[in-house]
Amino acid sequence: MVKILRSLLFLLPILSIAQLQSPSEFLGYELGSQFTRHHQVVDYYEYLVGASPDRMQLMQYGKTNERRPLLLAYISSANNIENLERIRLEHLKSTSGEGASDKAIVWLSYNVHGNESVSTEASMQTIYDLLTRKSDYLENTIVIMDPCINPDGRDRYVNWYNQYKNNPNTVDPNSKEHHEGWWSGRSNHYMFDLNRDWAWLTQVESQQRLKQFNKWLPHVHVDFHEQGVDSPYYFAPAAEPYHEVITDFQRAFQVTIGKNHAKYFDENGWFYFTKESFDLLYPSYGDTYPTYNGGIGMTYEQGGSGRAGLGIKTSIGDTLTLKDRISHHHTTGLSTVEVASNNVAKLNDEFKKFYQDKDFKYKNYVLNGNQDKLNALTNLLKQHEIEFGYASNTTYKGYDYATGKIGTMKASTKSLVVSTDQAKGTLVKVLFEPKAKLSDSVTYDITAWSLPYAYGLDALATETGIQKNTATNTAGSFGIAKPDSYAYITDWNAMNDAKFLAELLKQKIRVRYAHKPFMLDGIEHKRGSLIITKTDNKNVTDFSKILNEASIKFSKQLQPTTTGFVESGKDFGSRYVGVVPDVKVAVLSGEPTSTLRFGEVWHFFEQQLNYPLSVLDESYFSRVDLSDYDILILPDGWGYRSFLKKNITEKITDWVKSGGRLIAMGGSVNALAKSDSFGIKEKETPKDTTVNLEAFENNQRERIKTAITGAIFKATVDPTHPLAYGYGNTYFTLKLGNTAFNYLDGGSAVYLNENANKPVSGFAGSEAQKKIAETLIFGTENIGRGQVVYMVDNPLFRGFWENGKLFFANAIFMVN
Repeated sequence: MVKILRSLLFLLPILSIAQLQSPSEFLGYELGSQFTRHHQVVDYYEYLVGASPDRMQLMQYGKTNERRPLLLAYISSANNIENLERIRLEHLKSTSGEGASDKAIVWLSYNVHGNESVSTEASMQTIYDLLTRKSDYLENTIVIMDPCINPDGRDRYVNWYNQYKNNPNTVDPNSKEHHEGWWSGRSNHYMFDLNRDWAWLTQVESQQRLKQFNKWLPHVHVDFHEQGVDSPYYFAPAAEPYHEVITDFQRAFQVTIGKNHAKYFDENGWFYFTKESFDLLYPSYGDTYPTYNGGIGMTYEQGGSGRAGLGIKTSIGDTLTLKDRISHHHTTGLSTVEVASNNVAKLNDEFKKFYQDKDFKYKNYVLNGNQDKLNALTNLLKQHEIEFGYASNTTYKGYDYATGKIGTMKASTKSLVVSTDQAKGTLVKVLFEPKAKLSDSVTYDITAWSLPYAYGLDALATETGIQKNTATNTAGSFGIAKPDSYAYITDWNAMNDAKFLAELLKQKIRVRYAHKPFMLDGIEHKRGSLIITKTDNKNVTDFSKILNEASIKFSKQLQPTTTGFVESGKDFGSRYVGVVPDVKVAVLSGEPTSTLRFGEVWHFFEQQLNYPLSVLDESYFSRVDLSDYDILILPDGWGYRSFLKKNITEKITDWVKSGGRLIAMGGSVNALAKSDSFGIKEKETPKDTTVNLEAFENNQRERIKTAITGAIFKATVDPTHPLAYGYGNTYFTLKLGNTAFNYLDGGSAVYLNENANKPVSGFAGSEAQKKIAETLIFGTENIGRGQVVYMVDNPLFRGFWENGKLFFANAIFMVN
């Protein structure tokens, strides 16, 4: 939903610059003396467009999960606003080497992290000044402003702060107003970090924003942030590593902008730093993603965040106020527009050069695999406006992702082909390349993310061109072909299958699944295949209608059969054909867990699987009757050692023994390994007794020997294990740390063998590699009548590791 907001046009006359109200005048309080709620910010932007419709447009480009509006403001000279669409189209011609654009496009994004609350306040002062005393910048520049990317998180913080702050506010850092609770305002409704979601587009805010971003592809994009209260201001240029695709001009222009900022900061005696901490590698940030689309993407970091409130005393005794923070972000915002306005010709020339032919090593990426996984990937590509096609029945040679060597792959007309020979070719390289080149191993985020690994597809990177077919790839017909069949069979090997199953269970359809492979009517069916019989559902009204609609909704092909007597394998009445239980699932929330990791589970159930979930908070967990639930999930987190006190551990253990299923993830596995009640144990490694005589300044690089900064490893899978139904013999896992656990006796479903401790992509330190050899990834343990599922690595990481999600679905439906 895109809406141009013109609500005030008939209420207000066009005001002169002198008549336009400042934020302080409009809001009725001095900007920086209190926090402004989102609806007040919206009111001010609507006031501005009503008062200056000749120089401003305001668009509502969507809504958040909590129904708050998402806005974009377009400001420029009256002539530019009148010709805004023509300017946009002329600018986009540069991506095909055409056009003669003579305007700079600057996009300023505020408050992606809700409790980094100064930036939305600064946006109001910035837009006011651009419309008044700095309006000359707008003669040759279009400024696009998103005043609040994350309104849900920001209002969560602002409302919390207004509830708990002293009156008047106190700068004492120990006071409650400087200590948010477990669920801080940083994340969005589902506790996702929106500044890690630009490429993966798992969240509604990101999806709606990118539609508008792709319509403009700005020359310059700034993402305004905050950091710790003691940190000086950070602005460009960024730290190493830079991704190798970043051009010399993109690097140099960061310096140009940084020097201009420094001029103003020096005049005011403000402290700042550059070229540290914040690199340009991981592609899903608000600085890197625009950079990989031809812009100058930058992060600006002000000291403060959720601890600062209206004012706080720093560790050296200075007082940092909200007004100070506003001044800094306001200054860099105006400085950015100034530099762009002074370099319009250069920005347009270099933007056009960025989209010229690139001599990338790999020209095409050819992908084979499950059709549901291919469809999931193409859905993502469409959102990024990345072009793709399909191969022909031939064999290609190139880098084989599965082996890490040059090899061949037989393709078909269903094989996906993504080429770097397109406007979004640089982005294709970044997202698909098997290994990102690292200029520095000390990074701010993960170092591997290659989409073929994330989506579980066989892939080949070719160094030669490929003739591809752009016709739509149709997978077949759906629905019930023979309504009077004895049963219907469908496969189980992708997340889409789990969505189909969840839909049937919610409709009270009984579904069976196969523990052994079988053949029926000449068709082979693998472990985990779903079997829906008419007899099981004889009392279900509209059984055929429900099944038919679910098949069409999820594009599931149903194989009808007239018998349960199989040609090989186990018959439908065998004990090796189980009934999928309609399980009641609960997840722990609160202090023991990470909000991000809890949010991944919450989002998985509500927005992906669409299956009911109960949230049990740790504050009252001891009073919950766990017998009401079949499954309890413990998301990753750092607080389990204190949470799993003797009485809580006994409560959970007794419940498991009585038939419950515990799914332990990340940090909760560490805590369970300390208990004698569970069989999981941390791997013991010889302690390094070497005395570190390295120079003090090299200590960080010494420590990184033990680190894994988001690297991909090739794991071995036991496909006969219910936790691994639907998988082959290998799985590419994303490891985020060096925590290592021994194999489980008879329960190791996914693991690293002794030769799999070197990453296929990304960085892992030498000591970390030694530690993780011969260790568990996913496994199960039987305790009494119940089970414990251990997930050492995170199959739901940031919602984008698509090939891990079926493991989690198996833990819900198949392991029993």
